[in-house]
Order: sequence, then structure tokens, then C-alpha cells
Amino acid sequence: MFDWASQPYNTLLLTFIFGPYFAEIVSDMYVSRGMPEGDANAQAQSVWGFGQAVIGLIIAVAAPVLGALADNTGRRLPFIWVFSLLYVVGASGLWFALPGSFNMLYVMVLFGVGFIGMEFATTFTNAMLPELGPAKETGRLSGTGWAVGYLGGLVALVIMLLFFAESNAGRTLLGIPPLFGLDPDMREGTRLVGPFAAAWYVVFMIPFFMWTREVKPAHPRAPGGVSKALTELKRTIKALPQTPSLSAYLASSMIYRDALNGLYAFGGVYAKLVLGWSVIDIGIFGILAVVTGALFAWLGGRADRRFGSKSVIVWSILVLLLATVGIASIAPGEVAWLAVSDAPIFMGRTLSDIAFYFCGALIGAAGGTVQAASRAMLVRQGNPYRMTEAFGLYALAGKATAFLAPALIALVTSMSGSQRIGVTPVIGLFLLGLFLLIWVKPQGEDKAVWASAR
Repeated sequence: MFDWASQPYNTLLLTFIFGPYFAEIVSDMYVSRGMPEGDANAQAQSVWGFGQAVIGLIIAVAAPVLGALADNTGRRLPFIWVFSLLYVVGASGLWFALPGSFNMLYVMVLFGVGFIGMEFATTFTNAMLPELGPAKETGRLSGTGWAVGYLGGLVALVIMLLFFAESNAGRTLLGIPPLFGLDPDMREGTRLVGPFAAAWYVVFMIPFFMWTREVKPAHPRAPGGVSKALTELKRTIKALPQTPSLSAYLASSMIYRDALNGLYAFGGVYAKLVLGWSVIDIGIFGILAVVTGALFAWLGGRADRRFGSKSVIVWSILVLLLATVGIASIAPGEVAWLAVSDAPIFMGRTLSDIAFYFCGALIGAAGGTVQAASRAMLVRQGNPYRMTEAFGLYALAGKATAFLAPALIALVTSMSGSQRIGVTPVIGLFLLGLFLLIWVKPQGEDKAVWASAR
């Protein structure tokens, strides 16, 4: 239920509705100040990228400390309550992202508050994964949970597209004005995405908080506050050279998950600024990506049980590499860097549009699979006696360079003045992450190592 409840922040806000809306409004603002449209689009992508970089840096610094603190207290649910509140407050505040009176800093702060809440709540919830079943079922459980999350994102996205998010003509996907008299001229249907995601989270977290119980630690530790947590964390980090498989995995996942998050953060923005898609077009693209993500996360969980997490991760990264190269090769009237007809060939879509849909389906499929397999892999790699801290380190690994992909995309976009060239750093990050997996043992460290460190 947590995956179902929390996924709309990624699906609706980060990738498919609010992110492209933010880029559109910022670009329009720069155009109104006399900037050429191409430069304005590049500048909007840069603003979004630097904002994501700052948010990622904050998460990177705080996540492992919070994880160590939770392990010392033996409590996770109180942390989930607190960060759930941040999720709801930040998402709800995005309603105030008004066109025409747009405060970029204010909106990015609100987005960051909600995103930080979502990420930290996820860290503590993920740490409960080993308690849900035997170790051999971890991959299947993770994959099923991730698939359920994608389905939640899909249902939320379809509701938004059918009844609220408006195109430039002021109509939803059904061809009607936004429900409840929302003003399309003020983009109220699209702006509702923030409060909608917050309400969705509140409603669907009720079963989680009613029925989820914390397992009493087998080896309880005396709470010692933040200072003890920092001491424990420092000891864990200093011991990483003695656990080379875990160290290599944290480094690898740090890189390839950062690259994937870069694709998620900029996929919709790229479609808006390069292909000129509307919010509705991007939403349809999102539906396709989420459907393939749900299906392949579920299938990937079963593949994980049969072939192991590492094999699933390797194949997923290879597919993501193919999709990223494909995206960089697509522009209006161009596919694989070759000129193609810009005339509609199917349901009003050009060959460039269809190629981009295909790449989105690949990203959804491989992205869902690699994320489910990655948290299952962490269960195999981490210290079983300090699992919340392990997921805190995992969050650190995911966010220590979370500024890197957005910052590289923003920097390359600014230097080249091209959104297409701007996404190419993601290719190098995927290759580096794949290379680092060479040193990762499929089943992790010898458990005796953790027993002696307990």
C-alpha cells in the first residue's frame, strides 16, 4: 500500500504532469522577457535540473544519518509519519504554481519538501522488506510491490488526464473542460495535480498505518540520539573497504539509479520542449511507460527469484542504455539521426512521436524492473542487523550523486543550447554503473562478516 500511495509523486509530479508544466511556464516566462524560444527552452530545462540537484544533495546528506538513528531506536513508523506529513504539505502547495505570477524558488522549495518526504518515507519503508518473508522471496516481494506502485501511478495518471489536466485548448483527454468548474485559462486542472497526489497519499496510507507493525529488533540497541547515530554511521562507512561487494554495489547503484532518475526527471520535459507535446500527449506517453513498468516489475520479480537480482539489474541497464541512445536520436522529422517524414502516420502521431513512445515503453519496463531488483539486491548485500542504516546508505548512494545527472544535463544543455545533446551524459552514467557491477557478488558478503560486526 505504501508503493501504491506514494508512486504518484514520481508519476504525476516529477515526470509526466507537473515537471513538464513547470518547464512550460518557466520557458514562457523567459520568452515574455524577450529570450528566443530555443534559448528559453534550454534555460527552463537547466532550472529544473539545478533544482533537482539541490534536492538530491539534501537527501544524500540526511538519509544515512536518519537510517542509523532509526536502527538505534528500533523505530521506523514514527519517521514514516513525519515524512508523510512533508509529502502531503509539499505536494499540496504546488496548487500555487500559477501561470503569469510564477515564483520559481517558492515552487521548487515546495516540490523539494514533498519529494524529500517521499524519499525518506521510502527509505524507512524499504527497510521493512526483509521482515515480510523468507530471503528467497525478497525479489518477488519487491517486484510485486513495485508493480502495485506502478499500477497506483497509472490509475492516478488516468484520472488526472481524463478529468482534470487540460491541453492548450483547455480540454482534458475526454475532450471536456476540467471538472468542478476549474479554470483552464489559469491551468487549474493541471495545478490540481499537487493536491490530488497529496489526497491520494492520505487515503491509501490508511491501511498501511492501521495494519503495519514493526518487528521488535532481535538485538535491540540503546537509543543514543543523533550523536550515537553519527558515530555508528561513521563506523559503518569506515568498514566499507572490508565489505567490497557491498561497496561496489553501493557505488554502482549510486551511478545507474542517478542516471535513471535523470531520465524520469527529464523525460516529460524533453517531450515538451523538443517534440512540442502537450500535457495530454505526455500523459499518454506516461500511461504507456507506467503500464510496461508495472508488468515488467512483476515479471522481473519472478526473474529475480530464478536468476538472481544481479542478472536482472545487468539486463535492465542494457535496455535503458538502448532507450537513452534512442531518445537522443529523436527530434521532429528525425529518428536515429536520420531524416523521416513529419506527416502523421497513426492517430495523428508522426514517426518521431511513435519512436519516442517506444523508448518510453522501454524506460518504463527496464526502470521498474531495475528498481525492484535493486532494493532486493540491497537486502542481500546489507548488514542484516542494521538494515535501516543499510537502506539509509542505499539512499545516500542514490542521492550522493543525485545532483550529478540533473547538473550534467543542465550544464551540457546550457553549454550546447540543445536539449537533445543535454541528455547524453546519462549514457556515460549507465555505462559506469554497469562496469562497477563486475565486483558485486550475487549473494553479497559472507554472513559471518556481519555477525562479527554486530
